[in-house]
Amino acid sequence: MAISDLMRHTRSAALALFAALVLPASADAETVIHFTLDRKIDGPAAPFFLAIDKGYFKSEGLDVSIDAANVANGPFDPIKRLASGGYDMGVADLNSLIKFRDGNPGTPIKALFIVFDKPPYAIIARKSRGIATPKELEGKKLGASSAGSTFAHWPIFAKLNGIDAAKVTIENVGAPVRGPMLAAGEVDAITGCSFTSYVDLKDHGVPPDDLVLLLMADYGVELYGDAIMVAPNFAEEKPDAVRSFLRAYVKALKDTVRDPVHAVDAVLKRNDEAKKNTELERLRMAIRDNIVTPAVKANGYGALDPQRLAVAIDQLAFAYPFKAKDKAASVFDPSFLPKAAER
Repeated sequence: MAISDLMRHTRSAALALFAALVLPASADAETVIHFTLDRKIDGPAAPFFLAIDKGYFKSEGLDVSIDAANVANGPFDPIKRLASGGYDMGVADLNSLIKFRDGNPGTPIKALFIVFDKPPYAIIARKSRGIATPKELEGKKLGASSAGSTFAHWPIFAKLNGIDAAKVTIENVGAPVRGPMLAAGEVDAITGCSFTSYVDLKDHGVPPDDLVLLLMADYGVELYGDAIMVAPNFAEEKPDAVRSFLRAYVKALKDTVRDPVHAVDAVLKRNDEAKKNTELERLRMAIRDNIVTPAVKANGYGALDPQRLAVAIDQLAFAYPFKAKDKAASVFDPSFLPKAAER
């Protein structure tokens, strides 16, 4: 090789090394995370999309894509997505994860961050049908989707509130028709997600002062709700990316709680059918009833109380026949949580 060629080769190698060490990483260097929701894109999902729009994920070196789930596929759908390896992280019902892990011990998906400190499981009833308290469900007709997460916990709610379940007529109906049936007076009450069913019923023309919202969490049910989860392989291979995701999410969550009016716009940009007033009401309900609870005010976002989880697992056993109940508490891994001062 000629001396001039050798010098050019050396300069090129040096420049390449300098670029690799000093220049900012390209977009290709960002860690890609495929994230799944557990329902459609609605108001309470705002923090996830706000973290994209405000660049919080990007500033952590992440390229995050978020997909809705089909609620018709049931509460296990997002968990199965993680189990299959099609998604890296997601949000889903913690109690569904506990049951899934019990039935699939070889797929140790972990929950990392509690989104809903109180679950949105609810009974929505009509005052005009003579229901104002849980006990008054006796002798009435309850519209419920047997595949839904709320109805799965009906036995717990009934037991804790002294309801004789044999005196309640269960009308097994699909989730899309529960609300219209209650609005039409074909049933006296329904099971459902509070911020979904309650707001939808108002949209169906049921007067708000005729609606009774019985949140199971207000009547002795100690279960947690939605949690951010991670696929086992992704957690093992890219733990720093998981921590980065949670840091960015917490920033967006705080922004959402401070200013839900503007945060909900992140949802409207991605759901052409959504109406701002409707999704804002859902978001405000979720913040008030499920996210910013007394426990969260005292301890910060995302954490889990092991003693409460133990009570929750005992309550789940009222309705679910565990194969290995003693292993259920390992469902939550706090090691990925942001520092307490950040939460």
